[in-house]
This record gives sequence, structure tokens and C-alpha cells, in this order.
Amino acid sequence: MKNYFFLTVLLFSVVLTAQDKKAYQLFDKNGKKVTYKKLLKSAEATQVILFGEYHNNPISHWLELELTKDVAADKPIVQGAEMLEADNQKQLNQYLNGEIDQKKLDSTARLWPNYKTDYKTLVDFAKENKSPFVATNIPRRYAAMVSKKGFEGLQTLTEEEKSWMAPQPIPYDANLPGYVAMMKMMGDHASPNMPKAQAIKDATMAYFIHTNLKEGSVFIHYNGSYHSDNFEGISWYLKAYHPNLQIVTISTVEQKVIDKLEPENYNKANYILVIDEDVTKTY
Repeated sequence: MKNYFFLTVLLFSVVLTAQDKKAYQLFDKNGKKVTYKKLLKSAEATQVILFGEYHNNPISHWLELELTKDVAADKPIVQGAEMLEADNQKQLNQYLNGEIDQKKLDSTARLWPNYKTDYKTLVDFAKENKSPFVATNIPRRYAAMVSKKGFEGLQTLTEEEKSWMAPQPIPYDANLPGYVAMMKMMGDHASPNMPKAQAIKDATMAYFIHTNLKEGSVFIHYNGSYHSDNFEGISWYLKAYHPNLQIVTISTVEQKVIDKLEPENYNKANYILVIDEDVTKTY
């Protein structure tokens, strides 16, 4: 009878396990499974978190918010995002301070089309938590200028316009693997200025993170994974501005099977967020 009961419990457990559909799994850079608790502990102990997301993935956005809430429960935080451009900082501050409403922010700032579904909750948390939120990205028109004319094109800008980006000249290494890969991906359409346009974005985001660091606080930055994968991009520039800065990077990837990290995703970040590729996209 005891054996029959044990077998019944075992079979029931197997059935439950088979029915357990997980949407994501966390790994360290070496492909070892880790818990959210370990990620949170690392996040609370660092100075900067670079959360690399997929812009249309709801699991990325959900975990960004959850991690932000949990870190803020233990430490003062500063938030920042690629999705907001530096020349809209005034309007963002007005919204955070309750001086304008969402409708006014919509009409005066250049918000991404998926802002309301994917980023508004992060900004609203900063508003409720009374914590700073930094618009870290270079205005896109200036990145486009670099793509056409190189860094030299920025020399014609006014001092106010230059204040919305990293100070010139920025450090630049065209041989960084991420920039090399960009050139290869573009093939015959590649121009030496294309990775420079990416670099001015990376450098500007790093610069505004660097200049808004607060002692005893954690800066949580939301950006596309490409901007911080492989410890390049924003992370590389942060180290140029602040060599001893403690940074935790998170990369988002999608896989058919999430229980094992695929070899090409090793070493992308300190933590890799693997999401089931069947998860519905936000756009």
C-alpha cells in the first residue's frame, strides 16, 4: 500500500512537471542556471545595471519593472533609458514632478510608439518612487547626421545641441567586435560611418549614466541588448569614463528550448535572460 501511494505521488509530480510551462530562465555567462534571487543580490550590490532588452518582448519589460521595484525596496535608485532622448529631459522632468500630464508629455516629447505599453510603467514607477529618470540617448537626428557625415558633422552644432550628447571627441574603436559585426551584416551597404552612429549612441548613454551616478544608489538603465551585449557598447564607454565602475549586464535572448543556454549566447552578459521564442510580441 505504501509503495502504491509513493508511486501515485511520483506519477502526479511527473505530470505536474510536464505541465509546467516556463516563459523564461536565467543563466550566468557560463551557461549555468541561476535564480532571480541571485540576480537581485548582484543588482543590489552594483553601481550600474545595464538591462539589455528586446524592445517588443513583454517578458523583458515585465522583468525590468520587477527588478526595478525590488532593487528600489532596498536601495535608492536612478533610472534611465535608451528610449528617451536627452533633449526631452525637460518634459520628462515636468511629468515626473506632476507639472504636466501624460497627454502633454505625449505631445511635447518624442515617445516611442510602444511607450504606453512597454515603458510608461517604468517612468510612472520613478514618479511614484520620487526617483530621477534620465533620458540618456542622443537625439536621433544627430545620430543620423553621424551616419552620413561622421563625427565631423557634429562640429557645426550649437553648444546647446552638443549638450545633448557625449562630449567630443569620443573614444572610438572601429575594431570592437560589435561594430565589426555591424559592418559585415550590412554587406555592400556598409559605410564606415554606420558603426560611428552606433558609437555616438553608446557613448552618449554611457556619458549620461556616468554624470548622473549618485553615491549609494544603483543606476538602472534600460536599453536594447545590442547596446550592451558582450560587455561592449555602453559598458565599454562606461569603463572609459569610469574605469573602476561596478556594472552588472543583462542580455535578453530568445530560444526554442529555454532549459539550456545555446552556445552562441554564452558570455553575452553577466546574466542572460532566455525567453521562450513563442512568447507573444508587443508589436
